[in-house]
Parts: sequence; C-alpha cells; structure tokens
Amino acid sequence: MERPIDVLNNAKGKRVLVKLKKGPEISGILHAMDLHLNMWLESAEQVSESEKIKLGTILVRGDNILYVSPEKGD
Repeated sequence: MERPIDVLNNAKGKRVLVKLKKGPEISGILHAMDLHLNMWLESAEQVSESEKIKLGTILVRGDNILYVSPEKGD
C-alpha cells in the first residue's frame, strides 16, 4: 500500500496542484520536496477560474499547504 508521501515522490517531474491555506491554488512541476512538504515547483502558475498568473520557479513552505494533488492526466 502506498503512503501519501510515496504518491508525491512518484509525482516528481510531473505537474501538481497545490492549494494554499490563504486561498490561492498553484499549479507547477514538482522538482523536489522534503519531509516538511516544502516544495520546489517549476513552471508554476497561480490558477483561478478567470486567469493564470505565471510565477516561474518557486518554493512553497509546507506549513502553508492545505492539500497537494497530482493533476489529472499525469
């Protein structure tokens, strides 16, 4: 049986959707992460229903994350 951390490890190099506690969703390619769920995302975009804002390469602190999901099709 896979643990949640295994699912994220298998998603490295693939696009993930990250929901932050303060509301925004960020989509990006998961490059690396640690046990605190700090995530290095490349080609990141802030996603909303009306627009996408390109962010480039970012680091998201794990304590700001509500959930993470591999995007459909990956």
